[in-house]
Amino acid sequence: MKISFENPDKINGLLTLTVEEADYKDNVEKTLKDYRKKANFPGFRPGMVPMGLIKKQFGASAKMDAINKLVGEQINKYIQDHHIQMLGEPLPSQSQTPQDLEKPAPYTFAFDIAVAPEFKIELGKEDKVDYYKITVDDKLIDDQIDMLASRNGSYENAETYGGNDLMKGDLRELDENGNTKEGGIVVEGASMMPSYIKVEDQKKLFDGAKVGDVITFNPKKAYPDNEVEVSNLLKISKDEAASLTADFSYQVTSISHFQKAAVDQKLFDSIYGKDTVKTVEEFRKKIAEDLERQLTGDSDYKLLLDIRKYCEDKVGKLTYPDELLKRIMLAGNKDKDQEFVDKNYDLSIKELTWHLIKEQLLTAHNVKIDDNDVKATAKETARAQFAQYGMTNVPEEYIDNYADEMLKKRENVDGLVDRAVDHKLTLALKDVVTLNEKEISLDDFNKMLSGK
Repeated sequence: MKISFENPDKINGLLTLTVEEADYKDNVEKTLKDYRKKANFPGFRPGMVPMGLIKKQFGASAKMDAINKLVGEQINKYIQDHHIQMLGEPLPSQSQTPQDLEKPAPYTFAFDIAVAPEFKIELGKEDKVDYYKITVDDKLIDDQIDMLASRNGSYENAETYGGNDLMKGDLRELDENGNTKEGGIVVEGASMMPSYIKVEDQKKLFDGAKVGDVITFNPKKAYPDNEVEVSNLLKISKDEAASLTADFSYQVTSISHFQKAAVDQKLFDSIYGKDTVKTVEEFRKKIAEDLERQLTGDSDYKLLLDIRKYCEDKVGKLTYPDELLKRIMLAGNKDKDQEFVDKNYDLSIKELTWHLIKEQLLTAHNVKIDDNDVKATAKETARAQFAQYGMTNVPEEYIDNYADEMLKKRENVDGLVDRAVDHKLTLALKDVVTLNEKEISLDDFNKMLSGK
C-alpha cells in the first residue's frame, strides 16, 4: 500500500492511499473460508459448499469490508506514526474519484484531514492572574445557620393563618349564584400555600383565616397564565384548567405553621453527629471551616476561568481549516442542517481552542488522572449534594456507595473525568503562575460570576 500526505498550508491535509490486491487478498480469502464453514446451501452439507458459490454470493461484500477495514486501520496508523494532530474525523475528499470495486485493483482513496494549528503556550511566575478569596464573615455564617435551621425545621399545628403557613381544606366549585355547583369539581384535603398566589387581591382573601373558615376565591384569577398550577390544585387536565372561570369555596380543615429548628444540641447533632459540636461557638467555627473549604472550590473554579481567558489572549487568534471543520461538524450532526453549523461554529472553535491550550498545559505540567481521582471527584460531588440539604455527617460508607452508583452511569463518567482533570490542572497552575490575591464577599463574587 502506498500512502502520501500533503499539508501545504499546515491546516488542510490530504491523505491519499493506493490499495493493491495483495493488501487485502488474504483477508478476503480467510473471510470466505469462514463463510463456507457456516454456509447453509440446499443440496450441500455444512462446510462442503463449493468455494465458487461462496465467492459468487459473498465475494463482493467480503472484498468491500476488507478494503474499508484496511483503509481505516492504515489512516489511524499513519496519523499516529507521524504525530499529526488531527481535528475530528477524516472525511472522503471532495477531490475523490469514485472507485469501482468490481474492477481490478489498484484503488485510490483520498481523505481530507483537518490539522490543528501550530502554537505554543507557556506559563510561569511572570504570568500574573487574579485569585479571588471569598471572605467568611459573620453574616455568611449567620445565613448558613439560618439555612440549616430551616432545613431541619418542622410544621406545627396553628389556629390562624399567617405568612408562609401550609393550609389544607376542601375545595368546591360554585355556580353563578355562589352555591355549590351540582356535579362540579370537588377536591377534599387540598393543600395550599397562599403566599405563592401571584395576585394580591386573591392572596389577601386568606389573611387571618382560621380553621373552619370558608374562603371564596377564583383559582384562575389567583394563578393567571398558569394552567399547570390550577390543574394540580383542582386535579383536572391543563385543557380543563385553561377554560375554567368559576369561583371556588375553600373550607379550611387545618393550618400548619413552619417552625425553624432551634440552634441547640439537637441541631448540632443532626448536622455534625452526636456530641461532635457542643456549643454555639464550636458550631459557628465548624460552619466557617466548611464554608472555607467550599468557597475555595468556587475560587479555584473562577481562577481556571481567568487562566483560560489569559491563555486565549496570550495565544491570540488561531487559523483553522474553517470549511473543512464545518463539513466535519455537519457530518457529526446528521440531524442538523447547515444553518445550525453556521450558527454554532464560532462557539465550537472557541471551545476547541481552549481544548488545545489545555492539552498543552496538561502535558507541560505532567497532569494526569487515574480511577482514584475520578472516584474522589465523585465522592466530593456526593458530599456537596448532601450538604445542600444540610447533611454534613453522612457516613463515609454511604458516600462511597453513592459515588459508586454515580460511576455506573456512563452519562456521569465523562463529566466527572472532566472535573477531575480541571481540579488537578488548577492545583498545578496555582503553583506555576503568580496569584494576585483579592478578598471579596460572596455576594460580590456571585455578581462577578453572573456578569452583573
